Amino acid sequence: MTAPESVRRSYPEGSQLHQWTATDGWELRAFAWPAAAGASRGSILFEGGRGDIFEKYLELFVHWHGQGWSITSFDWRGQGGSGRLTEAKNCGHIEDFADYIADFRAFYAEWEAATPGPHVVIGHSMGGHLVLRGLIEGAAKPDAAVLVAPMLGFHAIGGPSFGEWLAKTMGGVGDVSRPAWKTNEKPYTTESRLKLLTHDKDRYSDELWWKAQKPELATGSPSWKWVIEGFRSTREMRTSPRLKTMNVPVLMLIAEADGLVDPKAAAAIAAKLPDARVVKFGKESAHEILREADKVRNRAIGEIDLFLQARAPKK
Repeated sequence: MTAPESVRRSYPEGSQLHQWTATDGWELRAFAWPAAAGASRGSILFEGGRGDIFEKYLELFVHWHGQGWSITSFDWRGQGGSGRLTEAKNCGHIEDFADYIADFRAFYAEWEAATPGPHVVIGHSMGGHLVLRGLIEGAAKPDAAVLVAPMLGFHAIGGPSFGEWLAKTMGGVGDVSRPAWKTNEKPYTTESRLKLLTHDKDRYSDELWWKAQKPELATGSPSWKWVIEGFRSTREMRTSPRLKTMNVPVLMLIAEADGLVDPKAAAAIAAKLPDARVVKFGKESAHEILREADKVRNRAIGEIDLFLQARAPKK
């Protein structure tokens, strides 16, 4: 059942927004909501996708907080409330995905030391990609990880190799920090953004509401450099031998009708992980599984809760 707007469109009592300073001095906007005193179940670090803001997931945070979890999240560098890296203020730019991993590594170390276990990291879309990359690179070693519609491959004309070549050819000339396209989510498509993300109009409207209240949080299209680096990072992930030795338990939720990321690439990577459970959703789910209509969302949350009971039991 969809929570009331008062829950989805306000910060919960006891939560805090703050600025976290990265090792190079860059400030990232963060959210923290500690569990009630004496009722701790553990701690969840939730990471959203490209262009995401943590306000989109407040309804979800309420569910986990009600179970006793402390909830933490931050906006990735260059998007949301964590500043911009290009003169185009609404463009999501990054020079190298390794910059994201450096932030994740440093933030995770501080967060793990300051919060009660067990420690769980959950990543959606680009966040899922970065969480998994961080795990195989040793940036974090939580008790369990959940990857939701992870960005482990793109829908590319002619396949990933040709897509990467095309991105380098089209975007690698001139200013690579310029926006790659005008629309927010996907170029060369007649699909609406709503249709690409969720079948739930109310949950979709929550994002629009937050960005109307705080226009500075809106992030538009990625830069060409982001696209090029995204192709490179996903390619390196697919071929990494470290996937087979990464022993953090993983639950991966895949939307087989995902119009933004390649679900087949995600399934292929999951098959290489030594300890991974995969749950697939059909045409009933678009990309944002955790912000879908209740039937999909409830199933997804139920799968996560059962996974955490089994793989990240209360200490």
